Amino acid sequence: MKRLADWWFAPAPAERLAALRIAIGGFALVYTVARLPELVAVAQLESSSFHGVGIASATGVLPPSAVLAIAIATCVLLAAFTLGVAHRYLAPVAALALIWTCSYRSSWGQLFHTENLMALHVLALAVSPAADSWALDGRRGSIDARRGARVSPTGYGWPIKLLAALTAATYVIAGLAKLRLSGATWLDGDQLRAQIAIDNLRKALLGDATAPLATVVLGHPLWLAVGSVAAIAVELGAPIALLGGRIARGWAVAAWGFHVTVVLTMNILFPYPLFGFAFLPLLPVERPFRWVAAWVAAHLRSSAPSP
Repeated sequence: MKRLADWWFAPAPAERLAALRIAIGGFALVYTVARLPELVAVAQLESSSFHGVGIASATGVLPPSAVLAIAIATCVLLAAFTLGVAHRYLAPVAALALIWTCSYRSSWGQLFHTENLMALHVLALAVSPAADSWALDGRRGSIDARRGARVSPTGYGWPIKLLAALTAATYVIAGLAKLRLSGATWLDGDQLRAQIAIDNLRKALLGDATAPLATVVLGHPLWLAVGSVAAIAVELGAPIALLGGRIARGWAVAAWGFHVTVVLTMNILFPYPLFGFAFLPLLPVERPFRWVAAWVAAHLRSSAPSP
């Protein structure tokens, strides 16, 4: 247990956790803003179409004006979350508001499981000291006299590992779901072939765009068998990402390639991992932020008028 605790609470830069807050919070904000018209549209459907999911079950059907007000409030809270404003108080509220907004949208006939990891990451960041650096909230944390940086007594490594563990867990669950549905027969590629064919046929019949490589891969059973094995290997092998370093980066590249393949063969978009945000806890994500901060500081110094 001591070795496990030492690994889980290993130190990490406060800036890395702050960079994750900014990046993931920013993505959640943009995603929610983009979903506003769709959320308002489904809120105007007949109440008989509502089947409560998650915490949206507690509120039931709300008037469209109330749904819009909550969604706008969610965006404002996510902006505060990203900027690090009153993180201790507003961040948990922002996370719960995001979960409710996503749950309410999924209560009208289609479950958007692509949002789950994003919401879990925001929730994990909301209960962590993610605003002890690069934040507008100047009231939290103690000061390290040597560095002039605020220091959390619990450290900054455990929230990052929690984010990574959540990412790995979602892939393991997806892999187990495939095996539970099809068993070992998933590995021969026939199930994947049928899934690609049916999904693209449905899109063609409904007038949606089909995937660019669908007809190409359907004619090559060997490719589909290799793809089926690779998908299971990536999903069930996700826990190796917790080892960090090159192994984690290698798995992240493989998982990202998996999502690119899904887009090319099924035209199904998983925005959060496809744009790389799901894998940020595995990377030294603070480095680009430091470069930007250094560039801005240098630019401001060069543009400042001389005394």
